[in-house]
Amino acid sequence: MERARAPYEPLPEALDMQGLPQSAVIPVEGPREPPPRDHLVWSICSTLYANVCCLGFMALVYSVKSRDRKVLGDYSGALSYGSTAKQLNITALVLSIALVALAIFIVILATNGAIAAMKSFMNEQEHQPFYGPT
Repeated sequence: MERARAPYEPLPEALDMQGLPQSAVIPVEGPREPPPRDHLVWSICSTLYANVCCLGFMALVYSVKSRDRKVLGDYSGALSYGSTAKQLNITALVLSIALVALAIFIVILATNGAIAAMKSFMNEQEHQPFYGPT
């Protein structure tokens, strides 16, 4: 019977290990930079709580686009959409704070005007007695 051949070719007897390399170099990738941020949670909060002129909704759209680009591996596109979403979120936040401050200021002015009118009315009542029906 014939011997089965090995699935590999054996080394010739005359070759020893001195002629072969002693170690192997395996290239390893360096640490990757973190992916760009998409600001999705901030955009959702801006959409729900600070949607001035639909800026929160637009920020949400750009955040979703940024996340899509990040999934596809297009980090430059994701960075561009993410920074646009960040700028829209900041603008929506500043406008919302300004509108709330303006509303508080108007309420304070209206309250002060009402108090001043009440004091003026009370002073007039003290100086002019009321002669009602007897």
